[in-house]
Amino acid sequence: MNYRRLGLAGLKLSELSLGSWVTFGGQINEETAKACMTYAYEAGVNFFDNAEAYAHGAAETMMGNILSRVAWRRSSYVVSTKFYFGLFDGPNDTGLSKKRLTEGIAGSLKRLRLEYVDLIFCHRPDPETPIEETVWAMDQIIRRGQSLYWGTSEWSAAQIMEAYSVARREHLHPPQMEQPQYHLFHRERVEVEYRPLYEKIGLGITSWSPLASGVLTGKYNDGIPKYSRLALPGYTWLQEEATPERIRKVKRLQTVAADMGCTVAQLAIAWCLKNPNVSTVITGASSVKQVKENMGAGVIAQQLTDEIMEDILKII
Repeated sequence: MNYRRLGLAGLKLSELSLGSWVTFGGQINEETAKACMTYAYEAGVNFFDNAEAYAHGAAETMMGNILSRVAWRRSSYVVSTKFYFGLFDGPNDTGLSKKRLTEGIAGSLKRLRLEYVDLIFCHRPDPETPIEETVWAMDQIIRRGQSLYWGTSEWSAAQIMEAYSVARREHLHPPQMEQPQYHLFHRERVEVEYRPLYEKIGLGITSWSPLASGVLTGKYNDGIPKYSRLALPGYTWLQEEATPERIRKVKRLQTVAADMGCTVAQLAIAWCLKNPNVSTVITGASSVKQVKENMGAGVIAQQLTDEIMEDILKII
């Protein structure tokens, strides 16, 4: 396993990490989740991603239970969570206000059974809360020792720069990282929009959905299986990822993968790893078998020549 700095921070993350979205508290039980985390950890993964909204808090509870059971050395792993969507429907139960963030971190730490998390993200921009209020609230969370770094998820470059400027002006902790969707079919934001921020403010990237919600595994080439992610209640909106055009491209990518002796999923993850601005690629899995397959992408990334990368770009 290789490790990369989180932007300009001193923190190092495994280039491949394990996320809990959809799977923890949804698709898999605690024993399976524990087996997945353990395999990943033993393979060198040190970053486990979460959010209060995942499975309505159940994903954090499950991960907290597992971390308590395995009793790994705390300095050997990194845990994140995110705030915005909340768990309730009251007028102050969503967004990025000081009240929402203060109560959000308290709830997450309780569910995760941790004294602190390493990373916290503003899960989406909040049009109803001034960025100044959000920056001050995140700074206070860090100063209380409840998190070590903070960042954003799916914010525009302009919004990130505004938050960064506020922090620098007021001598507060600035946003350190962004968590955007990034895969072969979704490239513009990471490769173009954020490009000035990598050098200007040292932005780190913890990218999610390298397999386009499973489309880049090839399992949707012949339709949507009954128990797949795209068929889960509440996630049918993901079906827009499996367009006929994308399926045609996945079938062509399978030829490239076969020539390299890997799966198309490994090829897709490896492609994300080739971007030097990506600090870590967050992978998901519902079985140890899938974790093992995903971990193999690190070796494939080292075999991706410029010529192969060009062949991939011609397909997509």
